[in-house]
Formats: sequence, structure tokens, C-alpha cells
Amino acid sequence: MWRSIASNMVSFLIIVLLAIGGVILWGKRQYTTEGPLAEAICLRVERGANIARVSRDLAEQGAVRHPSIFRIGAGYTEKADKLKAGSFLIRPGASMDEIMDEITRGGASTCGTEIIYRVGVNHTQTRVRQLDPAEGRFVELVEFDTISDEAPEEYAEQLKQPDTRYRIALAEGVTNWQVVEALKAIDILEGEVGELPPEGHLAPDSYDAAPGMERAALLDRMQQRQELRIAAAWEGREEGLPYDSADQMLIMASIIEKETGVPQERGQVASVFVNRLERGMRLQTDPTVIYGITNGKGVLGRGLRQSELRKATPWNTYVIEGLPETPIANPGVASLEAAVAPEKTDYLFFVADGTGGHSFAATLDEHNRNVANWRRIEAESAGE
Repeated sequence: MWRSIASNMVSFLIIVLLAIGGVILWGKRQYTTEGPLAEAICLRVERGANIARVSRDLAEQGAVRHPSIFRIGAGYTEKADKLKAGSFLIRPGASMDEIMDEITRGGASTCGTEIIYRVGVNHTQTRVRQLDPAEGRFVELVEFDTISDEAPEEYAEQLKQPDTRYRIALAEGVTNWQVVEALKAIDILEGEVGELPPEGHLAPDSYDAAPGMERAALLDRMQQRQELRIAAAWEGREEGLPYDSADQMLIMASIIEKETGVPQERGQVASVFVNRLERGMRLQTDPTVIYGITNGKGVLGRGLRQSELRKATPWNTYVIEGLPETPIANPGVASLEAAVAPEKTDYLFFVADGTGGHSFAATLDEHNRNVANWRRIEAESAGE
């Protein structure tokens, strides 16, 4: 009798263990298999939130079928106590394991609201935008002039959100004065700027920012990044260029940057100026005259006068020989590359063609015809 009871107990225990093992295997599969989410969502994890709260939010938004398995899996993988505050993009079909990895790996939020301070040549704009996870694109919430406009209420509300991301984007061709004035107007930054960096030595690029960041520290990052780019460009320069130093190369790159916003033209513009330097011709480029008038402090906002074209300044290339004494703006990588590897052309002249680009010419006769065409386009536009 006791032998029969013992045998039945052993059989029962085996059945129980098999059942437990089956449940564990089923739970593991549920944790790692594709999830039920049909459209991407943005999951906000509040500061101080626990795994129970997050599992409920995920279940309510249809991202997990079994919140209890999500909690058990998080504990088993030792990630339950590693939640990061922020907003995270949860993609369609994401498994519980993938979701857990997304919200614990650290780094910047992957969705939610983003504030971008765009430092441009003509003005500085603040743009607030929010990722629409279902569409996979940002939706603009508000945009205003950072320096001259009063910040709207929507902007102030987003500043209060702990998961808002911040970026400062410098456009190619901005001057150091424009950058510093913009940084002074960006209210999330702190501290004084101090001495202005040398013109041309701030890298046009996008920089992550955060409330309380020091302005001087941000300028140091911009300068360090540009120094690396300058060094790399100079190291890879072609032989025989009419520059004696990386400083002269930087000056040329800044002129190229201000002369064209058409990417495919940079090499041609560079060839014109290199050809002129090699022939002992003056560069005769309007942006250098403008810099001599404004000293890089804003835009001129009008056409150049004949008296200004004739007035000698350290930058007026209608008057001086060779390159101006300093850069006239902060060039981007493409203009640096054009300065050290210009296209091989016979061009000596160029003029606007009415499309946003330029017409290039190797002879004065051809250039005069291009100029006449441009004057005709200007006259037609003025008569409309």
C-alpha cells in the first residue's frame, strides 16, 4: 500500500514539475516573442516610476498581453530596477524583452518632444516639435524667433517636461557674433560667454543641449569640433594649392561658404578663386566687402554701394590683393573639402543665374553675357 502511495506521489510530483517547466517555457516564449502592438507608441516613464506602473501603462496601450509576465521577466533579467525616465518609442510588434531593453539602456529619449534652436544667417528660430509615433514623423507644435519674439505658452509648458530633448543647430555660414548672440538669447543656457572665439573656428553642426548647460562650455565644444575638421581638411589637401597655411585654407572655405548655398557648386566656386589667386587676379567677391562693413554683426540687408566696393578694408577683395586677413564666417565640412580639393576648371568668373545657382565663365566676354542675362532676370522680377 505504502509503495503504491509513494509511486503515485512520485508520479504526481513529476507531473507538477513538468507543468511548472511548461509554464516557465511558455512564459519565456511570451517574453521574447513578437508583441501585440499594431502601431508604434510613445511610452513615457516618469521619474521614480516602478515596473508595476510601467507594465500597466504598456498593457493599457496594447503593447503587452500579460503584464505579470512582463514584470517577472524584468525581474528575472535583473532590469526591473534599471528603468530610465523619459519618453521611448515602442515599435510595432516589439517583444517584452525588446521593450525592457529600450526603457533601461539609458541615453536620450527616443520620442516625445524636441526643442531645436536653429542659429541661422538671417535669424535664430526656436522650434518645438513632437514625434507622432504612428506616422514616424515630427509634428511642429510652435515656432518663433528666439531673439525678437516673446516665447509662447506652449514653449514654456514643454520646458517643464522632464523628457524634453534640446538641440542647438548651427547653420553653415553663420558668424561668431551671430552664434554668441543666439546663445545669449537661449534661455535654457547659463553663464557668460567671455572672449569671442576667432572667426571661422566654430563648427556648423547639431549639438545636444540641456537646461543649465554653460554657454562657454558649449562654445568650447563647437571650437574643438571645428579644429578637428580644419586639421583633417588640411591634412588631406591636394598639392599645389595657393595657400601657405591651414588658416588661409579656412579663409578660402569661408568665402566659398558665403558665395553659394548649392552643394554641387562649391567645387566650381573654389576653382574660380584658386584660378584667380594663381593668376594674380583679385578675388572680387561681395561677401568679403559685406564683412568689412558689418564685421560679421548681422546681415547688411541691402545691396552694396559703389563707394563701399571702392573702400579699402582688410576684407574688401575688390581692393586688396589675395585673401582677406581672417575668415568671414564659419564654413561647414563641404566648403572645407572644396577649398582643399577644388574642381579642375578654367573658370575665372561667375554670376547668379536666377535659379539660386550661378553661371560660370572662363572668359570675360562669356561672363558679360551671363551678367546681361542676370540683369534681364532681375528687371523682369522687379516688373512683376
